[in-house]
Amino acid sequence: MPNLLTVGQVSDIPLETVRHYDIEGEPVVIAHTSEGFFALEDRCSHADVALSEGELDGCMLECWLHGAVFDVRTGVPATLPALVPVKTYDVFADPSNPEGPIEVNPTPNPIQSKGK
Repeated sequence: MPNLLTVGQVSDIPLETVRHYDIEGEPVVIAHTSEGFFALEDRCSHADVALSEGELDGCMLECWLHGAVFDVRTGVPATLPALVPVKTYDVFADPSNPEGPIEVNPTPNPIQSKGK
């Protein structure tokens, strides 16, 4: 089992919203979608701005600056102008337990390429 960090409670991130965290010095955004919780690098690969300031639509997170859209499940950009995926992190949380912990593995997953 990886060394997990507890960052908060399920109730801290309402459904269909995102929240920024600093995890071991790295900016991370956690999204709460109907498919569960997902964590990715809180930095647009196109413009180096916080994705947590953008809009979440289902599992797609739109960068507020130029409109690049990232799939929160994979970190892969779905639209231009971003071309490079962002890091993702494993998240463990039970959405049915509002007082339950949100735990994140601070080691990023291998970056996925477009089309995977």
